[in-house]
Amino acid sequence: MSQMLSVVVPVVLLIGWATRSRYGLALVTGVSGAVSAAVTVGVWLAGRWSDADRWPGVVGLFELAGLLLLVVLTLRAEDGRACAAAVWTVGGAVSLWVSRFAFASGPESVLTLFGFGASFSLPAVLIGLYLRGLDEGRRGAVAEARRAQRLELAHDLHDFVAHDVSGMVAQAQAGAYLAAVDPVRAVAMFERIEQAGQRALASLDRTVQLLRTEEGTGRSPQPGIAELREVTERFTASGGPGVLLELPDQPVPREVSGTVHRIVVEALTNVRRHAQGARRIEVRARCGGDWLELTVMNDGLAPDPVGQPRRGGGSGLPGLAARVEALGGTFEAGANEQVAWCVTVRLPLAGREQPERPVSPTRTGTGVRERSR
Repeated sequence: MSQMLSVVVPVVLLIGWATRSRYGLALVTGVSGAVSAAVTVGVWLAGRWSDADRWPGVVGLFELAGLLLLVVLTLRAEDGRACAAAVWTVGGAVSLWVSRFAFASGPESVLTLFGFGASFSLPAVLIGLYLRGLDEGRRGAVAEARRAQRLELAHDLHDFVAHDVSGMVAQAQAGAYLAAVDPVRAVAMFERIEQAGQRALASLDRTVQLLRTEEGTGRSPQPGIAELREVTERFTASGGPGVLLELPDQPVPREVSGTVHRIVVEALTNVRRHAQGARRIEVRARCGGDWLELTVMNDGLAPDPVGQPRRGGGSGLPGLAARVEALGGTFEAGANEQVAWCVTVRLPLAGREQPERPVSPTRTGTGVRERSR
């Protein structure tokens, strides 16, 4: 009769596994351990098994495997008092299981019972804790990657959208004046404002779409040095001062190219915001040895009298400095004796893959281009 009790726990395990999503693994594990301990007590009362009882022992091995598997899964998925209580319950049940057999009777079997339970329960506990540590590390890595991606998207908004919006503000200020004295030029100015607005909206749409996705896949390639000519031409066409642009004459790593693009865009944006009186801007990117040296200089001395200057600063330069330092470079920005403001950057070229080559090394001034020497 007592042999029929050996199938009780396997049935409970099957029912508990089917209902684990509803009640939770900790509860299923705790109940299964408690039932196993109760079955052991029932075997004591009904008559212990002997060595000749083969099939209760085989079924009991499946019972132990199921209980220990529940311990591993519970420790991996859950935490807290309920989890600890469930694990302790199963550990006690596993330790008592061998006492269902007659050969385990007597006071000397106490050490045997605890040794048997520890030999099975401890590895299961360690495996469960190890798997939980791996899961927590994986979740932390995913969270950090998403945080870094959101910071990168925020930098994109600051670098590109702010550049277009600041251009729209500057052109709107000039357009308000031209509308009264030269309506034809004002119409062209408002068309450029519309184009800048479309670019800003497109950048916002891409950013919002990326923020809505669960993973950061499908991101379009970021602009680099090759796009700087178009950036400077749009800047001058929108009413900014002439830009002398010098590009390197050798391949540039993609990370360095993207960083140079961001720095130049931020520098031009700051000229439009804070140095409306600038008449000349020089952007020089030169490669020497294992380093790329970038300088962006302007001679702005006074704000433009048209319109109101934008108050308050942003986080553009500190963010760019952190990006440059992450690549192993140096970043300096400030006034000097020759010009009103100068940004100087040195970026390492060695040890990078997938280089990007500019379309052609050129120097671009206001309406004049010549190949660099």
